[in-house]
Amino acid sequence: MIELLRNRRSIRNYTNQRIEKEKLEILKETVLRSPSSKNRNSWEFIFVDEPDKIQQLKECKPHGTASLQAAPLVVVICANESVNDVWIEDCSIASILLQLTAQSLDLGSCWVQIRNRMYSEIVTSEKYIQDLLLLPNNYRVLSIITIGYPGKKRSGKPFDELQLEKIKHNTF
Repeated sequence: MIELLRNRRSIRNYTNQRIEKEKLEILKETVLRSPSSKNRNSWEFIFVDEPDKIQQLKECKPHGTASLQAAPLVVVICANESVNDVWIEDCSIASILLQLTAQSLDLGSCWVQIRNRMYSEIVTSEKYIQDLLLLPNNYRVLSIITIGYPGKKRSGKPFDELQLEKIKHNTF
C-alpha cells in the first residue's frame, strides 16, 4: 500500500486507450467494498464512459475540470443523504479507494471536487450534475473521479518534500 501512495499523483491527461472490462469490474467491486458508517451504504456510483456525457459533465464548473477532457471513464460519487448523516465521509473513503485501486491497475486518476462548487452564480455544480444525470432530489454529489491510462508518467513526491512538521506527538 505504501508504494501506491508513494507513486500516486493526480493525472489530468489521458491516452485514448479504453479501460479493459476486467479492470472496470475491479473498479466497480472496489467502490462496493468501500467502508460505510454503520454499514448503511448511502453511496451510489455512476460510471460514465460516453464521451458526450463526459463533456457535459466537464461543464459542471468553470475551473478544475481539465481532467475530464480526455478521460475515458469518470465516476460520479454520490449518496442518498437521508440514509446516513456521514455520507460525505463515506463518499470520500470510496473516492480515495477508487483512486488507489486505479493506481494499482496502472491507471491514473484525478479527484474533481463537486460539493460546495458553483456551475454559475446561482446554480451549484451539484445541481447541474443532479439534473444532467437525473438524480433524485435527496441525492448529493461529492466528487467526480476521472480514470484512464496516463498521458505521461509522473513521479511521486520525494520523501524530502513531505511536510513532516504536520506530524505532532502526544500534543499539538
